[in-house]
Amino acid sequence: MHLPRLVSLVLAILFVVPARADDASTWKAGAARVKITPDKLMWMSGYSSRTKPAEGTLIDLWAKALVLEDPDGRRVALVTMDLVGIPRDLSVAVCADVTKKHKLPRECICLAVSHTHTGPVAGNNLKAMYFLDEVQEKLVDDYAKSLHAKLVDVVGAALANLAPADLARGNGHVTLAVNRRNNKEPDVPKLRDQGRLKGPVDHDVPVLSVRDREGKIKAVVFGYACHATVLSFFQWSGDYPGFAQQALEKAHPDAVALFWAGCGADQNPLPRRSVALAEQYGQELAHGVDAVLAAPMTPIGGKLAAAYAEVPLPFADLPTRDKLVEDSTNRDRYVAARAKHLLRQIEDKGSLAGTYPYPVQAWQVGPDLTFVALGGEVVVDYSLRLKKELGRDGTWVAGYTNDVMAYIPSLRVLKEGGYEGGGAMVYYGLPTVWGPKVEEVIVGAVHEQVKKVRGR
Repeated sequence: MHLPRLVSLVLAILFVVPARADDASTWKAGAARVKITPDKLMWMSGYSSRTKPAEGTLIDLWAKALVLEDPDGRRVALVTMDLVGIPRDLSVAVCADVTKKHKLPRECICLAVSHTHTGPVAGNNLKAMYFLDEVQEKLVDDYAKSLHAKLVDVVGAALANLAPADLARGNGHVTLAVNRRNNKEPDVPKLRDQGRLKGPVDHDVPVLSVRDREGKIKAVVFGYACHATVLSFFQWSGDYPGFAQQALEKAHPDAVALFWAGCGADQNPLPRRSVALAEQYGQELAHGVDAVLAAPMTPIGGKLAAAYAEVPLPFADLPTRDKLVEDSTNRDRYVAARAKHLLRQIEDKGSLAGTYPYPVQAWQVGPDLTFVALGGEVVVDYSLRLKKELGRDGTWVAGYTNDVMAYIPSLRVLKEGGYEGGGAMVYYGLPTVWGPKVEEVIVGAVHEQVKKVRGR
């Protein structure tokens, strides 16, 4: 055989040999987004001080989906939203329809919100915080129905965009989060300059890049543990995470940028209260992500595994009916409204539930990346503890996923009390504070789900 023909034959064989099962290039990925800015000026969520509906839009709100498919065809879908929260009933219904329409099992669907405080009331989430008239009640209900349909559809759009992709991970560092329980807001600039800020923080910026075969970024997923509370006015906005996503999509025009909120329930961006600061913090976070994208990242090979459970998270001692009757006439209208709501529960169901079905989810993305998704407003102690116990380099911990039902304090914060320790429960309409086993129940459930996915 002549040498040119031999070379041609060898090259042909090389081009048709399939990639190895553990090669990162055997992944597929697809991303999509849909605008979820309300069409009408409805009530905003996040602050009990709201006295009127929204007045306009600063930047649009988005729901985005990223679907990953491993070499064996297993798929997971991450759906992110510029919202303060999502309630259990809406989450359950959306996931059921995604399963029915798109054939994704429940454990393979993760719904995550940014916790922006300049988004709309979404269904029953934090609805106990507001006293709405019939017009606003209908707007809230109509928005939830529209959101439901859009979330199901955006997963379908991401599936339709599936294409071969290379995945890689990295970790950045941004210091805008401040522990709000340990630092008085007016003192923060001075304390920061002096290096005297107190309290635990998590300044990691986990980053997942999705590139096509030419190396172009098609999606970037990133997280950060800090409240999205720079803004408190009456304009729709994704707050600093919205500006960060906007900046990344401008820098990478072909990419969809998806943000998930970490365990930042006791973390604030300080100082705050201006659009300029929201934009500044968004740029800082985007620069932190871009620094990771520009540096060597760790390629992700291997396969996917997913696990999901709802564990009975115990409350402390429940209030008696007599106590609720007493509270129903309390001068604090939030206490009174909660009491009336709980009395109706007793009438309908005979008693109050002593536990809450708390969602715990784990994904294994390749051999070295474990993504843990927790429900509720989770304090920073959880991410710090779980990364220590599960391995810091390859463990990412999200809060505000699947069901944002309440603040989730660690045992330390529960004992200390305060807003995160139990004071906020009234605004979520829950009967009392969490029981003293709250941290051990959640951490134990995380270890159980992680063991399942790492074992596969």
